[in-house]
Amino acid sequence: MAELSVNLGKFTMKNPVTTGSGTYGYGQEYHQLYDIAKLGAVTVKGIRMTPSHGNPTPRVAEVTGGMLNAIGLQGPGVDKFLNDEHYMPFLRTTNATVIVNIWGTTIEEYGEVAARLDAEKEGITALEINISCPNVKAGGAAFGTNIELASQVIRKVRNSTTLPLITKLSPNVTSIADFARAAEAEGSDCVSLINTLSAMAIDIETRRPKLANVMGGFSGPAVKPVAIKMVYDTYRAVKIPIIGMGGICNADDAIEFMLAGATAVAVGTANFVDPYAPLKVIDGINAYLDRHNIADVNEIIGQVRI
Repeated sequence: MAELSVNLGKFTMKNPVTTGSGTYGYGQEYHQLYDIAKLGAVTVKGIRMTPSHGNPTPRVAEVTGGMLNAIGLQGPGVDKFLNDEHYMPFLRTTNATVIVNIWGTTIEEYGEVAARLDAEKEGITALEINISCPNVKAGGAAFGTNIELASQVIRKVRNSTTLPLITKLSPNVTSIADFARAAEAEGSDCVSLINTLSAMAIDIETRRPKLANVMGGFSGPAVKPVAIKMVYDTYRAVKIPIIGMGGICNADDAIEFMLAGATAVAVGTANFVDPYAPLKVIDGINAYLDRHNIADVNEIIGQVRI
């Protein structure tokens, strides 16, 4: 069996497979099916300072090649996440490697939630900063589509915690490599990409948007070629590790991301189709390495032949 552990700068994953934030809840449902500690890491749904009820329904729509969602980052808030038995206390019992996705609507809130998690960080391995959020002080502009705002968020979080930081990059920009460079410069230990693409769908019978929010995020198999290209661009732009995601359904998809430059990968939308998808990806990576007589998964990172 090949070596599967990968180094993400300040922490190590036992294998290169984690879960996409927002697609795996907080792990409870999946732990009823299998030991979630078998994954390289579990990345939980986004956490902010206060509870968030999310957007009105319908919030999800199936479309060709994937799905749209406008959940609205529904979540329990940081205090309930840290203290309620269904969230972090439960995750501590599993011995899983836990990555906590964080967000806010102001730069100050990002810093506050990071500091709060840092103060009770037992069982938390790293923080993933979701910068694809509206800045209420800038008229709703997304932090992740403005380099200066993104830099300010990362800087604030970096100064608020000693935990390893992952910055989750938005694909809704002209050059994702520029944002990766900014994240690296502000002290992010790695980057994850891509977040969902802005998208919309219309019911032609009712002539109304399929989502109550009108627009949402597009994910699933159809976004994979976009994500692969962005991971490839980012790998050539920065020295920090990359967690690749976007349409990964099986091990072949994951290996493609790693060849493009990802050190690790996240399985997202596929979890809704097959709850065992992350485990199947791990097994498939192992089989690929054995078939090609590769002793260590790290040997394939960035090894696309151009």
